[in-house]
Amino acid sequence: MAADLASHYLDEAHRQMRGYKRLAEGAMAQLKDHELFLTLDSESNSIAVLVKHMAGNMRSRFTDFLTTDGEKPDRHRDQEFELSSATTRADLTKWWEEGWARVFAAIEALKSEDVMRTVTVRGQPHTVLQAINRQIAHYAQHTGQIVFIAKHIRSGKWKTLSIPRSKSEQFKTVSPKPDKPAS
Repeated sequence: MAADLASHYLDEAHRQMRGYKRLAEGAMAQLKDHELFLTLDSESNSIAVLVKHMAGNMRSRFTDFLTTDGEKPDRHRDQEFELSSATTRADLTKWWEEGWARVFAAIEALKSEDVMRTVTVRGQPHTVLQAINRQIAHYAQHTGQIVFIAKHIRSGKWKTLSIPRSKSEQFKTVSPKPDKPAS
């Protein structure tokens, strides 16, 4: 039973990560290249900065996930919040895809018995379950920021990524489509 639960957890973590990736991509796809670099105010991050930060975090946390600290010595987090004027959408896409590839490869390599193993993040012990939940929450937070910024920028031209306004009642009668059949 415990192995089944652990396996289900890993499948669910993978499903949630794919969902956040897809949601952020749906938001970014609605923007023109230059809009990825806009900030709402002097204290805000642009979507481009959020992508660079998330990719840096993904590389650090999920490279050698089970065997090395999730905060790699060669990570320079502060630099993730700085962009060169030469940075392009193609650069962002490359970083984004490389980051998510590491996330998915690490999760897909895990076995049920790994879920309660101990890994470290910044020298602090976490179970694999805790470490993954920490990242799900982190990526959910930044995905929400990406969607918020994109929606703000697009305003009246925004195409909803979920249930459109005033359409909730219609969705009550539609059967949900499972991402993956339950076993």
